[in-house]
Amino acid sequence: MLLLKLAGLPYRTDRNGYFRAPKGKLPYIDDEGTIIADSTFIRFHIEKKYGFDFDLGLTAEQKAAAWAVEKMCEDHLHLALLATRWLDEANFSKGPAQFFKALPLPIRPVVRHFMRRRVEKTLHLQGFGRHNWDERNQLAIKDIQALSDLIGAKGFLMGETPCGTDATVFAYVGQFLTPVFDTPLHAAAEKCKNLVDYRDRILQRYFDA
Repeated sequence: MLLLKLAGLPYRTDRNGYFRAPKGKLPYIDDEGTIIADSTFIRFHIEKKYGFDFDLGLTAEQKAAAWAVEKMCEDHLHLALLATRWLDEANFSKGPAQFFKALPLPIRPVVRHFMRRRVEKTLHLQGFGRHNWDERNQLAIKDIQALSDLIGAKGFLMGETPCGTDATVFAYVGQFLTPVFDTPLHAAAEKCKNLVDYRDRILQRYFDA
């Protein structure tokens, strides 16, 4: 959503499209019949079709750093997010369990159990799931602190103008600051005042919140 807002493109959200997702996960967009899945490929599509440069004004070094931060979020910090919400019983009940409410009651617990096991297996195969909870939290908090240090006193990740990677960073910062889930990661993110300010700045500017 933030990528579309940054590019100034109108859009309509559909919160019932999970089971139609072409890669089995969100997000994806339908742009006049062209289906694009995954936020990175959505960004590439916007840049190519609409000629919008998300990294206008950044040096090659800054672009490389932004790309590295984006992948840290999506390929490492994301694993911690999955673990805290899918493998912790209380957080699962408050969050992911709600995804299955639309399913008929007889099959709902079966599908829910299958999906939890699938997430657990994925995390184990990747390696992150083999760490204990203290180790997982230690790694994720290191990522959160890195984001805080990189943003510093700037308005956005790379300066006073948001770049494409801010869409990714905002998504993860916002999720870890969500008060619904009581985790050490939430507490760590709350301690970073500049991350709280960063989230609020984007919410106010782009989401009228």
